[in-house]
Amino acid sequence: MSEDKLQLITPFGPSIAKVKIPEKILKTLNDHVDKTRASKKMSEKFDAGKSLIGNVSQEILLSQEIIKESGWLTFLANATRAWIKGVLRSEITKFNINSSWVISQYANEYNPTHWHSGHISGAGFLKVPSTFGKTIQEDKKNLNGQLTLIHGQRAFMSGAQFKIVPVVGDFYIFPHYLMHTVYPFKDTDEERRSISFNAVVDEKIFDVHV
Repeated sequence: MSEDKLQLITPFGPSIAKVKIPEKILKTLNDHVDKTRASKKMSEKFDAGKSLIGNVSQEILLSQEIIKESGWLTFLANATRAWIKGVLRSEITKFNINSSWVISQYANEYNPTHWHSGHISGAGFLKVPSTFGKTIQEDKKNLNGQLTLIHGQRAFMSGAQFKIVPVVGDFYIFPHYLMHTVYPFKDTDEERRSISFNAVVDEKIFDVHV
């Protein structure tokens, strides 16, 4: 069979949506995080480190007020709505963010393999270092600072990992159960700033057994 008659079909495994955070929202969120980090009182009030698994410098919980006022809620709701409609041909009528937080990660820090709660989750990038450093062995693939999504196991004709190179503004939405990890990086004192969320949608759409 010739290549032009070959159709690639991917009916298995979770779907992932990639979107771009608008510049206005990006700036608003970064400004808010900078302001929060500059205040000891605010940093302590919105410290999310104890409830999250990351071994990183700081994790800041976003208030429901800033989630709404920044446009973050509307952006995520619209992106999730389009994603679910495109994949499932279903229209959600509910989108509630349970929590959203920002992770400030520096050299030699990492986020171990984990998954989230709720129905829908996501991760993206607000700031990215100019370099993530080199590998110890020059001939090895450089995964420093990368986000890796993990599902199932590696098998013939079926991969188990989706590796993502951080780019400012890129944001990925996926089902809450999709495991993921962030590799450490080195040779820089710059910040890798990421943002994540957990949300719920219509139960009748989320629950495949209904």
